[in-house]
Amino acid sequence: MSITGIEIRHLRYFVAVVEQRTFRAAALRLHVSQPPLTRQIQQLEDALGVKLLERSARGAEPTAAGKVFYQEARNLLTLAEQAAERTRLAGDGRLGRLDIGVFGSAVLGPIPRIVQRFRQTHPQVELVLHSLDRIGQIKALRERRLTVGFNRFFTEEPDLSWEVIQTERMVVVLPEAHPLAKRAVLSLAEISSEPLILYPRTPRPGFIDQMMRLFHQRHLTAHVSQEVDDLVTAMGLVASGFGLSLLTDSGRKLHVPGTIQVPLRKADAATVDLCVIWRRGDDSPLLAEFLQEARALRHPPPEDAEPVEKPAPRSAKRKRAPKRR
Repeated sequence: MSITGIEIRHLRYFVAVVEQRTFRAAALRLHVSQPPLTRQIQQLEDALGVKLLERSARGAEPTAAGKVFYQEARNLLTLAEQAAERTRLAGDGRLGRLDIGVFGSAVLGPIPRIVQRFRQTHPQVELVLHSLDRIGQIKALRERRLTVGFNRFFTEEPDLSWEVIQTERMVVVLPEAHPLAKRAVLSLAEISSEPLILYPRTPRPGFIDQMMRLFHQRHLTAHVSQEVDDLVTAMGLVASGFGLSLLTDSGRKLHVPGTIQVPLRKADAATVDLCVIWRRGDDSPLLAEFLQEARALRHPPPEDAEPVEKPAPRSAKRKRAPKRR
């Protein structure tokens, strides 16, 4: 780096002389011989056109101009070190800004864990979350307003890449007083004739179409009574007795008074994938670090045993008191 003939080494040499008070001590600190050090200081004074040091038998003392330049040189060296360090961090994917697309019920599930973990391991990265539906995320990725996005429904796009981060099971949410609310598990066949409240209404194709596909694969016709904009509205309508709805594992964390959640049986294989999406060919170290964290937290749906409905316990028989003789 050169500014009017001044280079970084000139600043380092001058600061060392001022702090060590002698050219000999400064040369030892810098691991150079004294004559080259003296020449560098002379070059610096010539470039600035002012005398910076007063030489004497006792050593070297900064002039009034030298004292001012010493402070400025220290500041410039600090800035140069910070610039180098920030550049290294950025090259390692540990500095910068990451714009992340999120949506709906997924913010109740794995996404907060991924973001929190990344914030812990990359404290100098600024994370900005944007609530966008699938179409909005794809548009923002192409316009480079997003670095990465999350969504449940994704089809092949020539300029985008994607991976499944988590597979979630589906559960049925019913009004508390519904006859099926006492069941331990339910089947799609049992709820197909019930009024269903599905979401979100847009964009299409989307989550609603995924739900309908589950019924069609089993040759069932679902009775969709209403399509609403979001999970919260659907849950509110269920609580009011307007019908049933379906939730992912993430959505189960949203508990609404007056509703009951019942798992679907394993035989229905009712699952939905959560995907992470990014621009194909994006070689950003920051993106690579984020994807690594997301993959580290990836896990399949739990393999716990399906609940089994148990018969009501019989009332215990009273023991007869022994007869008195």
